[in-house]
Amino acid sequence: MISEPFATGNSVIHQLDPRIRVGLTILYAFVVALSYQFSVLLVALVLSLILIVISQVGIKEVFKRILWVNALILLLWLLLPFTFKGEVLTRIGSFAVYRPGVVLAAQITLKSNSILLAFIALIATMSFATLGHALYRMRVPEKIVHLLLMTYRYIFVIEQEYLRLLRAAKIRGFRPGTNANTYRTYSYVIGMLFVRAAARAERVHQAMLCRGFKGKFYSLQEFQINSGSWVFAILMTAIIAGLVFMEWYSPN
Repeated sequence: MISEPFATGNSVIHQLDPRIRVGLTILYAFVVALSYQFSVLLVALVLSLILIVISQVGIKEVFKRILWVNALILLLWLLLPFTFKGEVLTRIGSFAVYRPGVVLAAQITLKSNSILLAFIALIATMSFATLGHALYRMRVPEKIVHLLLMTYRYIFVIEQEYLRLLRAAKIRGFRPGTNANTYRTYSYVIGMLFVRAAARAERVHQAMLCRGFKGKFYSLQEFQINSGSWVFAILMTAIIAGLVFMEWYSPN
C-alpha cells in the first residue's frame, strides 16, 4: 500500500511551489554534503529542524525515519573512531580512539540528519506524483520521470504480491528456519514473484494502451509560483549562500 504520511497538510511548506522546493532541497543537500566546518553543519541541522517545525509533519513519523538512519550511523561510530588513524584521543582497554575517526563520524552524523530532515520537510510533503511532474517542469528528461513514477507505484504492487505468495506458503504449512527447505521455498517465492511481476507489467501496459496512453502522463495541477514561494526562495538562497561563506571563510 502506498504510504505518503507527510503529503497532506496546510502548512506554509505545503503551499509552496513544488519546483522551488525541489530545486532548493537539491542545492541545500549539495552544500551540506560538501561542508566540513562544524559551525556550518550545526547551523544546517538547526535550519532543518526549523523546516520540520514549519512543515507541521507528524513528529512520530519523522522520528521513525531518523531512527533507521541513525541506526546505520551507529555502526560508523563503532568502527571509524577505532580504524581511522591519527591523533589518539583516548584508549578503551587495548583499543585507541583516534581523533580523525571521531571527527569524521560526527560530520557524517550531522550531514545525514540535516539532509534527511530537509528532504522530509520539503520533498516528502508533496505526493510522489507531484514530485514527478515538478521534475518534468524542471526539464528532467521525460523518460526518467516516467520510469521514476512507474517504479514507485509498482514497488508497492510487487510488495503485495510477495506478501500474498508468502501467506499462501504459510497456509500450506511453511515455517521459516535455517534449513534447505526454507531456502528452497524462498527461492521458489522469489522466482514466482518475478514471473508474476512480468505478467502484471504486460497486463498494465495493455490496459494503458487501451485507455489511450501515448507515452505521456498529464497533471491536473497547475504550478504557479506565488509570493510566498518567492519569499521562501530568497530566504533559503540567502541562508545557503551564508553557509557557503561560512564554509569557505571560517577559520579551521
